[in-house]
Amino acid sequence: MSAETHALMSHHKAPDWLWYVGVPAIGAALYLLYGQLSPIAEWITSLFPVARDSHSGEAIAFFAYDVPKVLLLLTGIVFVTGVLRSWFSPEKTRAILAGKNVVWGYPLASFLGVLTPFCSCSSVPLFIGFVSAGIPLGVTFSFLIAGPMVGPVGLGLLYGLVGWQIATIYLVFGFTIATLAGFVLGRLGLERYLQDWVRELNAGPVGDFPEERLTLVDRLKIGLEQVREIVGKVWIWVLAGIGIGAAVHGYVPEAVMLRIMGGDAWWSVPAAVVVGVPMYTNAAGVIPIVEALLDKGAALGTTLAFMMSVIALSLPEMIILKQVLKLRLIEIFIAVVAAGILATGYLFNILL
Repeated sequence: MSAETHALMSHHKAPDWLWYVGVPAIGAALYLLYGQLSPIAEWITSLFPVARDSHSGEAIAFFAYDVPKVLLLLTGIVFVTGVLRSWFSPEKTRAILAGKNVVWGYPLASFLGVLTPFCSCSSVPLFIGFVSAGIPLGVTFSFLIAGPMVGPVGLGLLYGLVGWQIATIYLVFGFTIATLAGFVLGRLGLERYLQDWVRELNAGPVGDFPEERLTLVDRLKIGLEQVREIVGKVWIWVLAGIGIGAAVHGYVPEAVMLRIMGGDAWWSVPAAVVVGVPMYTNAAGVIPIVEALLDKGAALGTTLAFMMSVIALSLPEMIILKQVLKLRLIEIFIAVVAAGILATGYLFNILL
């Protein structure tokens, strides 16, 4: 018996009207909660005996804000993709994106990522939803890379910091890296390196009922079961990843990074990438660090390489992705994206 069929059976006692009323009501409540996360995080931080502007205060506030944000996004996106999956099975999705259509999938996914104002860990829920819906792996990687690397928030802040010319070049390079990296990863045929539970979810049918027999309530139940199955597997790793990111966010020594990235040595670009990977913040969080580094004399290409690695290759993101991808695929993903980031950093340093 499939998980979706089990969902349909286990929830059969609830009347249909309760689903029609309850699901929108819960969705509205979660949306309102999402809008209040910042003051809630500040209130939680105030409960601790630490100064708000201290290292500990910054770390606690970061954790208190990002944990519910990512979990709410994960829940909502998985539910919606689960409901949509009841109409568009993995087989249909693959058929739509098969052949030459998939070539356009890479730039389209990158473009969608550019329009999505998410940090890396917030993009993971969409990535999981895309993979579980049967969208080709390389296409989903294009979205995962472009979303945090060249999102609208980071571009807007970068425009205000260094001007439209450099911001535009950054957009072009980020978009190109995301598209080409996704294409390369897609061509390598790496689906075997998905975690077993993801491949089973991807390969399985939507349910044991013919599609025309599924009512809207049935589809809502399928979405709920997807939340139970997927969020139930990854939530603990969301906490672990954000916990590490919060600690680094609060305690990372900016002066040490400046000493590494302030020179013109050939090793400064790869060193900046290595320093950036363990960190975790979104574009809005890393831009102030970028501004401080540039003000203190850090090379532009080196600084942008650092920014890209923080946003697109963060350690917390990799920890969360470990529940979806096997270690070998994470290593390949890091290598391909890092190569693009290094090329961008060196080129900016040469040109500017």
